[in-house]
Amino acid sequence: MARQPDNKSADKSAANLQSDDSALIRELALLLDETSLTEIEIERAGLRVRVARNISVSAAMPASFQPMPAGAAAVAPAGADLAKHPGVVPSPMVGTAYWAPEPGAKPFIEVGTKVSAGQTLLIIEAMKTMNQIPSPRAGTVTQILVEDGQPVEFGEPLVIIE
Repeated sequence: MARQPDNKSADKSAANLQSDDSALIRELALLLDETSLTEIEIERAGLRVRVARNISVSAAMPASFQPMPAGAAAVAPAGADLAKHPGVVPSPMVGTAYWAPEPGAKPFIEVGTKVSAGQTLLIIEAMKTMNQIPSPRAGTVTQILVEDGQPVEFGEPLVIIE
């Protein structure tokens, strides 16, 4: 909150100014609570008041960033060594990886699945668009490196096919 009184407001008595300021600030804070606004700034009688709401970024974190249970054995940790593996299939985009065409459906692949070139391995949702990720070669899926519903980055290893 900032106030920048000019010479006119400096002539007011200190007690009256504080009372007016407190009431104004309370009204603005209530207005912030009642609306989706994050900041209000007004200037009145040479007095400028700005009230802003602090927004915590950590509150917007999706639940998928929580540690996964130890029972997820089919998914190997993606590390720098896996990115250099000759059979790695990297993510062609940033988005959210899904193993199946819809929730509850059978996954496109599992560890041990034999795939042909062009066969859909998984889907990456980017900007509300479902993008099928095809296998670049024929082979057998030896590792799945991402969880279903996990956010992925461009170039992140998704699957290893040998």
